[in-house]
Amino acid sequence: MSERRVVVIGAGMAGLVATLSLAARGVAVTCLERAAAPGGKMREVTVDGVPIDSGPTVLTMRWVFEAILADLGLKLSDHVTLTRAQILARHSWDGGAGLDLFADRDRSRDAIGAFAGAEEARGYERFCADARRIYETLRGPFIEAPSPSLPRLVAAHGIGGLPDLLAIRPFTGLWSALGGYFRDPRLRQLFGRYATYCGSSPFRAPATLMLVAHVENEGVSYVEGGMHRLAQALAGLAQARGARLRYGTEVRSIDVVGGRVAGVTLADGERIACDAVVAAGDVAGVAAGLLGERPRRAVPRLPRSARSLSALTWSMRATAGGFPLVRHNVFFSRDYAAEFDDIDRAGRLPGEPTVYVCAQDRTDEAAASGPERLFCLVNAPARADEAPLTPEEIERCRISTFALLARQGLSLEHKPEATVTTGPAEFARLFPGTGGALYGRASHGWRASFQRPGSRTRLPGLYLAGGSVHPGPGVPMAALSGRSAASSILADFASTSRFPRTAMSGGTSTPSATTGGTG
Repeated sequence: MSERRVVVIGAGMAGLVATLSLAARGVAVTCLERAAAPGGKMREVTVDGVPIDSGPTVLTMRWVFEAILADLGLKLSDHVTLTRAQILARHSWDGGAGLDLFADRDRSRDAIGAFAGAEEARGYERFCADARRIYETLRGPFIEAPSPSLPRLVAAHGIGGLPDLLAIRPFTGLWSALGGYFRDPRLRQLFGRYATYCGSSPFRAPATLMLVAHVENEGVSYVEGGMHRLAQALAGLAQARGARLRYGTEVRSIDVVGGRVAGVTLADGERIACDAVVAAGDVAGVAAGLLGERPRRAVPRLPRSARSLSALTWSMRATAGGFPLVRHNVFFSRDYAAEFDDIDRAGRLPGEPTVYVCAQDRTDEAAASGPERLFCLVNAPARADEAPLTPEEIERCRISTFALLARQGLSLEHKPEATVTTGPAEFARLFPGTGGALYGRASHGWRASFQRPGSRTRLPGLYLAGGSVHPGPGVPMAALSGRSAASSILADFASTSRFPRTAMSGGTSTPSATTGGTG
């Protein structure tokens, strides 16, 4: 199969998995990445000479990566070192209230009982059982399926499985469902926050997203050396199998000849011929026409109103005092509904945000001394292309954010030069066409999960991968989408009737009047 050539656009998690999967099976793959290093949203920011994870901060569903590498005769543990977290997160509210959730569910149940009473602990047990049932119902026919639909999901379970499908509660809102398990509003707030893992509002997401709680209960791991180490490992494995990875390389267009993909043209005019392209960036960029008119027409357009959340983040070196930070910490606002009214409905930064703080130099047992690496995040609207935030709005949010942390006991001493701020406008520049949205389509309503595009498109030779396509956002989900894109290409390469060769000559060349168009 070595005569087949594929270009992968984007070296995020999906692009790296697609590149590795194809290269390991003898396909000639070139992965083009506009940034200076692999990782995509799994990015590092250097602050005061120290790299800080400033995207995803933990690995869940490690079985995804174990399975992907095992299919290629590789072991994940040979290439990255993972440590399982015992404390999933420490949660804080005004008034000094705090609650830890643990990898051990019995410990979490007991902690909830001590925090909010025996009835809430029993509610947690029912919640965990239902979250597990939702996950197990959806894992095979939805999460791992290449192109799921509601009819296929029903068919996979058969008539006898309809009770299981109804039990995933697709037509019930998450916030409403949580009220059936927890009377304490703080617990409802805590577990409602799982919707934001998919870039969604807890007040508009379906109860199906309870499955995120089960995913965390199944295991949260830290990657030694930081999450970026996983991207570096996958890039190295792909190169060892013959793939070419080119960084600092921007694609101007996907070239189309005779109604199918024939290559790509770079920003500097260089042209690379190929038989297929995997667009592994956000699909919104393709839909906006950033890779040409013909690819634009081949993918669904995402309305601005359907965009997921963006974020305002601070990557910093700071000395922390007062509050006993662990690796993952969440400081909740006093009014969750008002927070999401501000973001989701009014399209502005929240007057008082919930704050996530990742203390990357801490473990379950060890505290840090002196300046440490911190990553702070609050949710923000993804409207950088139509209503960009002003410096004054960002400053007001910063003041509100750090005032909330101080009120709940966390003091931070840091210098402006030891802090890097990233907001929706910066994310929109990093990931064009998104307006700053970090998760593709928001999971609002039961139809949203079925509206994400699959790996194949209406343009022969163009495939999609990444967190904005099926099965959704997050490190393992993006990896699954990369595997799905590679599988689709391999299947189509094997079918000459479905995937005829183009008449274009191979290799790298300059644009020409007959082969350089995107029409």
